[in-house]
Amino acid sequence: MYSTDMNTYIEKQQQSHRSRHVVMVTYPQAHILDVVGPIEVLTGVKLFTDEQAEPYTVSIVAESQGPIETTCGIPINAHHDFATAQNALEHIDTLIVAGGHGTTGALADAALLDFVTWAADKAQRVVSICTGAMILAEVGLLDHRRATTHWFWCPTLTKQHPKVMVESDSLFVRDGKIWTSAGVTAGMDLSLALIEEDWGHDIALQVARYNVMYMMRPGGQSQFSAELIAQQAEGGPMKDTLDHIRENYDKNLTVTTLAARAFMSERTFARKFKESVDMTPAQYVEIVRLQAARVALEQGNDSVDVIASNVGFANSERMRRAFQRHLGIAATEYRQRFQSKSAQAAGLQSTDPKGDST
Repeated sequence: MYSTDMNTYIEKQQQSHRSRHVVMVTYPQAHILDVVGPIEVLTGVKLFTDEQAEPYTVSIVAESQGPIETTCGIPINAHHDFATAQNALEHIDTLIVAGGHGTTGALADAALLDFVTWAADKAQRVVSICTGAMILAEVGLLDHRRATTHWFWCPTLTKQHPKVMVESDSLFVRDGKIWTSAGVTAGMDLSLALIEEDWGHDIALQVARYNVMYMMRPGGQSQFSAELIAQQAEGGPMKDTLDHIRENYDKNLTVTTLAARAFMSERTFARKFKESVDMTPAQYVEIVRLQAARVALEQGNDSVDVIASNVGFANSERMRRAFQRHLGIAATEYRQRFQSKSAQAAGLQSTDPKGDST
């Protein structure tokens, strides 16, 4: 057993110390950050390894070799066109398909779809950024898989591809060798996860710090904050209620109390609330409390039980279920990933074996 484990360890180490070939598929009017964001994050690994070989080599493929215009007008230089890429690319570790305003046109490009199908079969990992998921879905790669895309396109993905299990509230989703991400910067979060898988947590952490990014926002983390959701109701009848919830999340916020405060019947209140923000009052209250709990876990050292009580959850079990439902991880794991260094240091001092405390 020991020798088997050691052989597995050695094999993983050997795999981690080699260059990985990334193929990025782009097209006219792709979003420039969907292309360069993931590439910049991935290639940043070279700053933190002693390897002579590049950690990631990148080939950009498009309808024609040379400049391809992006949504902002700045061109991306493609190394290969679809017709010649299949002969030029011998090995693909990770295939990435960009998103952007040009996705609709890309979906009608038979050469692009044929290339994605070919390259996906060859690649060890297949990734979409933002609306690139529409292209993966078009060629059947997302059938019967969990996937996400930009929140605005999630209803379209669901309607046009009913076999796809769309997770509209996720930053990125991994299902087997297929990885899909939400809009723009979520592709950079996904890229950090790829680095962690390839090179380990320490390298991914250094790349995150260098790029001034959060280290490993969990894939299940919501695309939406309580403030962003509330913006949908600006000027509407629920604005005051939404402000009240965010300012009093630790109080009694049942539909009964909220409806009474808004001078509505419970039924009318629940209907108008859902019309305003496309979720029930209970769902919004949970998101606000979860947001407050995340801050407490990141910045303090109170126990999970104490935090659950302070932010309005009835008990820690309810908070645990909320973390699993929205973030896909436990509250304790969230603290391990995201607690600030100052909070960690304060926690260590307060538990000093000599009895010292802050």
